[in-house]
Amino acid sequence: MKRSKELAVCGMLTALAIILSIVERMFPLDAIIPIPGVKLGLANVVTLFALTRLGLRDSLAVVVVRVTLASLLMGSVTAFLFSLFGGLLALFAMWALHAEGKFCSLLGVSVAGAAAHNIGQIAAAVLWMKTTAVLAYLPYLLLMSVPLGLVTGLVCAVVLTHMKKIDLHA
Repeated sequence: MKRSKELAVCGMLTALAIILSIVERMFPLDAIIPIPGVKLGLANVVTLFALTRLGLRDSLAVVVVRVTLASLLMGSVTAFLFSLFGGLLALFAMWALHAEGKFCSLLGVSVAGAAAHNIGQIAAAVLWMKTTAVLAYLPYLLLMSVPLGLVTGLVCAVVLTHMKKIDLHA
């Protein structure tokens, strides 16, 4: 019975992450931040939440299913590859820092996840485009990782604060 509840929560979190990805596409962030491809990273709020409440295994499932379904709904093979690389690297970076617990706060974990996501996407671009020229874009993306990762971390912190009374494992 416990695993059924966890599976249902994973499904709901995956659906929420897909909805946030769709909503995120509606924001013309390019008008505010003149760096192409920069996104708020709203789906990473769900990843960070899942990691803190459910653990690595369930978070991994949420990320992989979210990336797969979002790519099928509104993406392409390249979108899948870029999102998968970014999402997985972000998850593992956040897990490593969160598992340590003492190394940095939730905000630090979130910023590291945002940076790792960008590194993963650039790695996918290097593989897909077969050139290292795209590495020149990485410093700009890493610079944007700080404020956007802080926003993601703050949103997750607020959600976690309000959800303390809800036990997902009951």
